[in-house]
Amino acid sequence: MTLSRRGLLGLAGTTGALGAIGAAAPPPGREPTPPAGSTDRVCTGFEQLAADGYEVLAGQRIGVVTNPTGITADARHLVDVLHADPRVDLVAVFGPEHGFRGTAQAGDSEAAGHDPATGLPVYDTYATSGQKLADAFTAARIDTLVFDIQDVGARFYTYVWTLYDCMRAAALAGKAVVVLDRPNPVGGRRAVGPVLERSYASGVGREPIALVHGMTVAELALLFNAEFLSAQPVQLRTVRMTGWRRDSFFGTTGLPWVPPSPNVPTPDTALAYAGTCLFEGTNLSEGRGTTTPFEVVGAEGVDRRWAEAAEALGLPGVWFREAYFTPTFSKYAGKVCGGVRLIVHDRAAFDPVRAGIGLLVTAKRTWNGFAWRTDHWIDRLTGSDRVRRLVDAGAGVEEIAGDWATGLARFATVRERYLLYP
Repeated sequence: MTLSRRGLLGLAGTTGALGAIGAAAPPPGREPTPPAGSTDRVCTGFEQLAADGYEVLAGQRIGVVTNPTGITADARHLVDVLHADPRVDLVAVFGPEHGFRGTAQAGDSEAAGHDPATGLPVYDTYATSGQKLADAFTAARIDTLVFDIQDVGARFYTYVWTLYDCMRAAALAGKAVVVLDRPNPVGGRRAVGPVLERSYASGVGREPIALVHGMTVAELALLFNAEFLSAQPVQLRTVRMTGWRRDSFFGTTGLPWVPPSPNVPTPDTALAYAGTCLFEGTNLSEGRGTTTPFEVVGAEGVDRRWAEAAEALGLPGVWFREAYFTPTFSKYAGKVCGGVRLIVHDRAAFDPVRAGIGLLVTAKRTWNGFAWRTDHWIDRLTGSDRVRRLVDAGAGVEEIAGDWATGLARFATVRERYLLYP
């Protein structure tokens, strides 16, 4: 990473989120609501941490779990900023899937090494958990682990499970965890989609949360610690944002967008991702290898009948248009594919999971080449075998959504306990 390591100029106008004299004590791990800031944009957890002079990190050896999304409002990377500040003893960096520098494709990461800009050791956390990851924290000689990564709001996006694994490992190693919050780019008004069944747990879903959880990473950390790690909870602090509301989408935050992974280039991609990533579980392309991954889906030999059938569903907030594309890598590389382009015209009304289910249902009905991956990866993505079996049985979108309604309602009740923002 070669970003500059300028000082903390420009942060003086933000407000802290780590408490006030005379304030009532917050619930364990939950920070008090900060006073209103002097800016109308969102201020991230990192900015709040910096504005408070890194008080919660004082006197500790710090490790950071991050990637290219861990930036300030003026696009400096937090590793550069922390390394340059004498108040912080930053000793190690840990990278998730795609790596600290974000160069690896899906299902891959970067090898351990050293950051050329700071000289800090960089460890790979992807596909590492439990005692092995705890041992890595011990070997790095950290006292506190700071997590700062931009999520995209879908259960099968692995960064939230990197957080979960790091919390569990930190508890095993006797380390503290500080989670710096960032916006959920697709909003947080509601949770939608099926809830994972534990027997289908994997690296794309460790615990029973909804496919679209509608939570920020700090909120998820609180939920994980209380609901899933209660037998051995980690010493957890969360540093919340100011200026973010549950009905906010990323374009309203005033923050720069950095692709969280190579195939999520824009906030619009993130909006579609939770639905169209389900096509990873099929023989159709989810648009990888194009300039609009997850906004186009298709396969060689598909014609306009699919788009027409999808549009006829009348799903709110989205139009389905006939599309053709030629992926440069991944499925159907170098071959012309026919399929569907999603055009989201009303973000508030759009349900990405119903859109994804609608596309699966209509793809199976209109293209006789449709097939699931032989490893039934779709079951890992949806959290059980129910969606696959219902699609195969000819069920429609609302029947399939009705099947997960009870589990979703239970999760929504639990989720309410950990929400930090109005």
